[in-house]
Amino acid sequence: MRFVPGPDQLAYVRTVRRVLSGAGPLKAARAWAAGDLAPGRALWRSLAGTGLPGLAVPEECGGLGWYPAELAAAFVETGRAGAPGPLAETVALAAALARTPSWPERLLGGEELATVTDPASGYAVDPRAARAVFVLREGTLYLAAGQGPVLPSLDPARHLARCAPGEAVPADTGRLRALATLLTAAQALGAGEALLAGSVEYVAARRQFGRPVGSFQAVKHQLADVAVELEFARPLLHAAALAVRGDAAADPRDLPAAKAACSHAAHLAARTALQVHGAVGYTDEYDLTLLLRKARCLYTSWGTQDACRSAVLAGRPLPD
Repeated sequence: MRFVPGPDQLAYVRTVRRVLSGAGPLKAARAWAAGDLAPGRALWRSLAGTGLPGLAVPEECGGLGWYPAELAAAFVETGRAGAPGPLAETVALAAALARTPSWPERLLGGEELATVTDPASGYAVDPRAARAVFVLREGTLYLAAGQGPVLPSLDPARHLARCAPGEAVPADTGRLRALATLLTAAQALGAGEALLAGSVEYVAARRQFGRPVGSFQAVKHQLADVAVELEFARPLLHAAALAVRGDAAADPRDLPAAKAACSHAAHLAARTALQVHGAVGYTDEYDLTLLLRKARCLYTSWGTQDACRSAVLAGRPLPD
């Protein structure tokens, strides 16, 4: 098992990072929160242009192959950038529906987003932005026959709705569940890394009692704790990607362990960022606030801490 990204993986991550940096993802997230979905859709088309959804679909089905490790690395970047929309759900659905007629071409080009209910909460993320909404229930995937009112969440760029199941759709729901969990963990890790970087930058510039806030031991210790949690979570994410890929040496506990670790690290990064920023961390106009809220929502998405830890102890995957 290889945990160190190879040259091709690193090159692809740099490409994704360039696309994101040129697209203004946090501006797109603010527009998304206000109901303007166009910048977020354009961002997704740019990401799809790098082949991102194709990494979840076999070549014979029109994709590029089955590359969970590359997908996880790319989704760390989307989490770091704060990109809006049901991106993890769209890619996971592309993987699950790869052998279902008509669906691969609909999801590979970037023109359509899709979403699916999280089995734990029963809510679908951003159904207003999705051309197709699905319900995952007890190992079966259904097209949504209807949905309840769209509700806001803590993350303003994330809206939720409960959906009723309609017609069953042939799909690999195990792959759907595993990939959605992996990519959500990756987004959480990326958000945590961005929060740590923003916190370090802020305390280096902010002065109190004639000294940078970052020079105080208490602040150093808090940020160091976050750095350690993030650093320990990253190899777990790599191991989870290999488990999702199906490597013989992988362990079924790797995926829930990674989701628990990445979510916990991001949550700690968010709490610490709020503490070291003080009142400015509560300001809606401050970009960090978007990442704070996103990290909190990802904390419970596609695997709560209790569910992930129970799965690790039981040596089994997360249930549908």
